Amino acid sequence: MHPHTRSEWIMKNAVEYCVTKCLFLWPWVPHQFRIKVIKNQQTLCMFLENDIERSRRRGWIEVICGSMFSGKTEELIRRLKRARIARLKVEIFKPAIDNRYDEEKVVSHDAREIMSTPVPSSSNILLLASDVDVIGIDEAQFFDMGLPDVCDQLANTGIRVIVAGLDMDYLGKPFGPMPALLSMAEYITKVHAICVKCGSLAQYSHRTIKDEKLVVLGETDIYEPLCRHCYRKSNA
Repeated sequence: MHPHTRSEWIMKNAVEYCVTKCLFLWPWVPHQFRIKVIKNQQTLCMFLENDIERSRRRGWIEVICGSMFSGKTEELIRRLKRARIARLKVEIFKPAIDNRYDEEKVVSHDAREIMSTPVPSSSNILLLASDVDVIGIDEAQFFDMGLPDVCDQLANTGIRVIVAGLDMDYLGKPFGPMPALLSMAEYITKVHAICVKCGSLAQYSHRTIKDEKLVVLGETDIYEPLCRHCYRKSNA
């Protein structure tokens, strides 16, 4: 194999691996290799909008997970805005109990925002999700355990479902419906914050106040992102 051809083959397979397994490596992939990766005569695209003909469209589930302050909501908003640019019909939902920044808007920690519909339970999403192409769901960990089934039903009708939520609670345990969503999703993106103690990648949401309730809404006044070592040290 010619050296140039061989290097392209290696890079193509590396990109393919990034798309399917290690999304955090994506920023280091050269631009010319990012656009399309051919595998089994299909084109693998990194979360592109649903460009299949509407009569043949296929739904799927994407999950964005990680600790607090890791950019989950920011990534959710980015994908939803891209879908709107592609002239797809988009609906966004969030749990009614989450009113930290706004009653109706989904707002990220860096103040990016998008209008949404607050709902008290996952069953309301099915009632309100009519004639749409893409559905976004933020703070999924606060929903009831019926959310995975709701997302599955939506995807089966040809809707692209994008879910963002904490994968672990403040105790470091799987949070609410997130484990089930992760097991059934076609695409998973794990994002990380920065540990405020040592600067490493953080995956834990450490609660800084003494409150044993599972759900305590708060921001930097109550939570801080920590890496595994610093989290264990803080809870020792």
